[in-house]
Amino acid sequence: MHASDLPLINASLNALSTVFIVAGIAFIKNDMKQAHILSMICALVTSTAFLACYLTYHYLKHGVVTHFTYPGWPKALYFFILGTHTPLAAITVPLVFMTVLPAFKAVYEKHRQLAKWTFPIWLYVSVTGVIVYLMLYVWFPSAEIVR
Repeated sequence: MHASDLPLINASLNALSTVFIVAGIAFIKNDMKQAHILSMICALVTSTAFLACYLTYHYLKHGVVTHFTYPGWPKALYFFILGTHTPLAAITVPLVFMTVLPAFKAVYEKHRQLAKWTFPIWLYVSVTGVIVYLMLYVWFPSAEIVR
């Protein structure tokens, strides 16, 4: 495996997280608590693996930057998505942590209150992570890499 393989792995882990988050919400809305717990644990594991791979990729890149060079509306859309994705991604880790702790302590009302905020943010970050990958590497790839 090479560092250039990590963006695809990252996008795949984000996609898996999305599936587990959506499944977890569907399970709890249908009062399937054990399935909810298992699904959310899987979402945590895949999101944690994503974060480890993401940090590894950026460590291994050593300052290499891939620019989005496609002009017009795709560029505007890309930067809009990236501009919302990035700050929300930064708050997702502490938000997920703050939401999971009450669940582990069986303080379910607090867990539910926090999950109402955490769920849409975590889901948005997971989905837009995949979209950023697709826009940057699949739909509008750039040959320009700057050191």
